[in-house]
Amino acid sequence: MAAKKARVKWAGDMTFIGESPSGHAVVMDSGSGDGGLDHGIRPMEMLLLGMGGCSSIDVMLMLKKSRQKVTDCWVELDSERAEEPPRVFTKIHAHFVITGHGVDPRAVERAIQLSKDKYCSASVQLGAMADITTDFEVREAD
Repeated sequence: MAAKKARVKWAGDMTFIGESPSGHAVVMDSGSGDGGLDHGIRPMEMLLLGMGGCSSIDVMLMLKKSRQKVTDCWVELDSERAEEPPRVFTKIHAHFVITGHGVDPRAVERAIQLSKDKYCSASVQLGAMADITTDFEVREAD
C-alpha cells in the first residue's frame, strides 16, 4: 500500500490549514493565550473528534450488518488532559446515543466494544496513553 501524504501549511499568525491524504482540508488555530485568533479547531480537539468519528463509523457499520434499524447516532466525548506538557489525554469517556426501531442493546454494546478494542485505530492509539471508557443509551424512535 503506497503511503499518502498529509500536509499542514501555515496561514499566518497561529493559523494552519491541514490537508488530508484524501484531499480534504481543515483550519486549525490556537487560542488567544497562545497567540492564535480562534480561526479554527485546536489540533488536540481534532484528535478527540477523530476518535469519535472513527468509532462511530465502526459502530454504524456493525449495526447495519446486524440489521439494526438505526435512525440516529451520536457520541458525546468527555476528556481530561495532563496538567503539564505534553498535555496528553489521560481520560476519555464516550457516551453513545443510538435511536431506532427495536434496536437490540446487546448489538450496540458489542459494536462499541469491538470498535474500542479492535477496529477503531484512533481508539487503540489514544488508549495507549488514556483510560478510555464507554457507555450508551438506546432510544426508541417516534
